[in-house]
Order: sequence, then structure tokens, then C-alpha cells
Amino acid sequence: MHDYTIGLMSGTSLDGADGVLVDFSGDKLRVVANASVAFDESFRAELLALNTPSHNELHRAALAGSQLATVYAQVVARLVRQASLHGIAVERIQAIGAHGQTVRHQPLQRRSDQAAVVGYTLQLNNPALLAELTGLDVVADFRSRDVAAGGQGAPLVPAFHQGVFGCADRTVAVLNLGGISNISVLPPAASARPVLGFDCGPGNALMDAWCLQQTGQPFDAGGAWAGSGRLVPALLAHLLDEPYFTLPIPKSTGRDLFSLRWLADKLQPFAGERPEDIQNTLTELTVRACSAAVVSYAKEGKELIVCGGGAFNAYLLQRLQSQLPFLRVLTSDAHGLPPLQVEAAAFAWLARQMLKREPGNLPAVTGAAGPRVLGALYPA
Repeated sequence: MHDYTIGLMSGTSLDGADGVLVDFSGDKLRVVANASVAFDESFRAELLALNTPSHNELHRAALAGSQLATVYAQVVARLVRQASLHGIAVERIQAIGAHGQTVRHQPLQRRSDQAAVVGYTLQLNNPALLAELTGLDVVADFRSRDVAAGGQGAPLVPAFHQGVFGCADRTVAVLNLGGISNISVLPPAASARPVLGFDCGPGNALMDAWCLQQTGQPFDAGGAWAGSGRLVPALLAHLLDEPYFTLPIPKSTGRDLFSLRWLADKLQPFAGERPEDIQNTLTELTVRACSAAVVSYAKEGKELIVCGGGAFNAYLLQRLQSQLPFLRVLTSDAHGLPPLQVEAAAFAWLARQMLKREPGNLPAVTGAAGPRVLGALYPA
């Protein structure tokens, strides 16, 4: 029997929604279909604005959630059409896993007296509307239960990474370069060591923001613009002075911290620097944050598998390889799963876990009190 689930992802890069139809029935998952729908510029700008307090934001957030659901429905329609070409009827698809668009992420924090302050995480979505538009069950709101159990609510992909990329005899590190970068450290399958994972810091978010502001382009294609510039060591040191980088794990972050305002404040003393030199330095910030994570937790590994949009930044990958000469930096393509399909496939897996009432989190990763079934079901 085939085992089909759809996964949908729109990440902190704010470029659009990616979707995959995954068959989980074999020893290895198989992506049957994939589709993407780009966000138009006005919607992208609104999602970005909703990351910070603003006028009438509750009303605007509700409207944005519904608009996102319509974009998701377009992705699902494309997946269903592709599935029909493979003889897969829509009735055979178990559910849609829809992550939503994160606009606030404030997980558990501790005061100086160590008393816990309950946190929250907020993903814009309208899963009820998505179920109505698609006629399929929808699983959404994956992070909240982990946060309620004292966890960070992120990252949620390391358990999926272990199943797809883990090896029996060696440690593997998986680096997702979305708007925010996160790493999964996968010990050998026979090892008693737990899987680890956490957000390293900014991924593409700051590079993309600076590139758009200075060139009008939404991202630095291949890292060519960064490669044309030179490192500004004093600026790099100023950027790395952010306390988040030295926090112990478990930890997670987002645009709440690494925002346009954060970048503008950091750049104030460096107003005379060339734009391409700043782009080079922002790229190096991502490289140094990610390579430090590998050195601290996965130095014995042989491979760093890169996924997400940053996997297409050739200059960034070259810099990572330079900083990590003891391992091989390669993209997830080498393991049969294209970089832009990995996170969407992870949310298909998480939806399937929820349907089976099996845990989707790893307490060693998020810091939650224990394994929890993640997500809420919206029946068709």
C-alpha cells in the first residue's frame, strides 16, 4: 500500500511556498511531485512588516493567514495535477502538513532566578480555509505543543533528517540555510548519543535584505556580489558580538532578533563601507556562525549536507568548505533530495507522525519535557 502525504513550507526567506507529495511506503521516502508558488512583492512586504509590531496588525495578520492559505491551495492543486499523471487519485492522499509563516517566535525563557516564563510561537495560516479549498485533511500548528512542554518549538526537522540522511557508522551534519540557519547533528545509528539540533543564527535573511536594499534584487545570485567584495573584519567582529551566538543549546531564533532593525543598528558605525564589502561580511557572518556550530558539535563528521535556498549560493558554500577543511561540504542533491524539497518533505513527515499519534519532536533538540505529538488536525 502506498502512503501519500503532502508537505508545505514557507520559510523565513519569504520568497514563496514550496510543496511536495511524498510516498512513505518504501524503505526510503519518495517525492512523487513537487511545486512552488512565489509570493508577489506586496504580499512578501506585508509578511515582513508583520514580523514587528505595527498598526492594526491583528486584522492584517488574519487577512495574511487567509491569503497564505490560498497560495498553499495553489501549490496543492499543482501537486494533485502531477499526482494524477502518475495515476494517484486525490482520495489516496492522507493529509497536508502546512507549517504556516512564522512572524513571532518567543519560546521558553528563564529569568535570573531561573523561574520559567512560558513562551509562544506564532505562524500565520488558515488551515480551516486550506481544508475547505483542497478537500483534504490539514495538519498545522506544529510548534505550539513543544513550546507548551517547555521546549523551543524549533527546530523540528532533526528527527526527519536522521531518517533521511543518518548513517549507521558515522556522524553526519545537516545544515539548512533558509532565512535562519539551523543544524542537525546526526550521530551513528548504533550510538547512544542523542540527535542534536539548533538555530545557528542568520542564514539568508540579512544577506537578502541588504541585497534588495542596495541592488533591487531579492537575493545575491550564486553569491557573486558578495564574492566581488572584501571582508570588513571590524564589522564582522561587531556582528558576532551578538549574545545569541554564545548561548548554550537548546536554542532557537528568528527575525524577532535578526531583523532589519538589528542590521541597521549594527551597520551605523560602518556607513562609509562599500555595499559589496558589507555583503561579503554578512555572508561571512553566516559562514562563521554555521562553521562554529559544526566545530562545536560535529567535528568528527565527514560530511556537511546543505539544504535550503542557501545551497545555491556557490560563494557561501566555498567559504564554508574553507572554514571546515576536515569534512566535505555538499548539497542534499547528493543524497537524492533536492535542497528546496527537504523542509517541505519534513512537514509531510510531521503530519504523518501526527496522524499516527506518534511524537514529532526530539526533547534533546528542543528542550521539551518529553516526546510530544505535534500539530492540530483540521478535517476536510
